[in-house]
Amino acid sequence: MSQIKVLLVGGLSYFPSDQRVQFTEELGEKIKYRFGASYEHFVHQGDYTTLDGEELPVFQWTARTAIAE
Repeated sequence: MSQIKVLLVGGLSYFPSDQRVQFTEELGEKIKYRFGASYEHFVHQGDYTTLDGEELPVFQWTARTAIAE
């Protein structure tokens, strides 16, 4: 399956900007990104943006969950 380049927006203000571009196989999948001692959750709500001349789906932050130990 082909990977889709996406942009993660929202959530932590100190989330590294160089980690905001990620890849997913489907726009309908939730992205669960491990950051520190938690997971940041992002979903696509139909928005797109242009980044460096490339149109990317925008995945909006929805929640944070703790990592189970």
